[in-house]
Amino acid sequence: MIVELSHRIHEGLVTYPGVPAPRLGLHLSREDSRKVYAPGTEFEIATLTLAANTGTYLDTPHHRYPEGPDLAGVPVDRLADLPGLVVRADGPGRAMRLDTSLDVRGRAVLIHTGWDRHFGTDAYFDGHPYLAPESAAWLAEQGAALVGIDSLNIDDTPPHGERPAHTILLGAGIPLVEHLTNLAALPEEGFRLHAAPPMIAGMGTFPVRAYAVLDG
Repeated sequence: MIVELSHRIHEGLVTYPGVPAPRLGLHLSREDSRKVYAPGTEFEIATLTLAANTGTYLDTPHHRYPEGPDLAGVPVDRLADLPGLVVRADGPGRAMRLDTSLDVRGRAVLIHTGWDRHFGTDAYFDGHPYLAPESAAWLAEQGAALVGIDSLNIDDTPPHGERPAHTILLGAGIPLVEHLTNLAALPEEGFRLHAAPPMIAGMGTFPVRAYAVLDG
């Protein structure tokens, strides 16, 4: 069984305040292609203008650190076919603090907050849950392979702009996936995560088609 974990990208989608929405266009319409190809043969070639941080996307270390691996530099085995672990939100407050008895080494750790229910609305941008810095440090120490969250940001987003979870995890070479969805449909264990972007040199972030394959 395959479980979809990505939000749908469409023209006008606002993923994060201040980040421009994607715009769809055409390089070649079906009508114009009829002048190029044989009778009865037609194609459409679309164009897309979007910020790299749109929809469900991957952060590589290059997003935070200029010398860190970019989209083309992170090995695909750090992004695909990873054994997964879902951690559910538990307790009051917005800061997610993880159970340090969990076995996270070599796993994709997905933090399920349920905040994805607000995606596409103004409520998504205010008061979102995030990963506590001490839990980010613990994940780095324990050797998590990838960390994801179904919220606006893995960090709190105060006006002063501090991003400790990004700094810690990307500094440890651990890719991040933000704006996940549908984590409620996953078991806590027993699945493998796939979240690989195109191999684009010189870029640190890009949308992914994240999904989970359940064991058995």
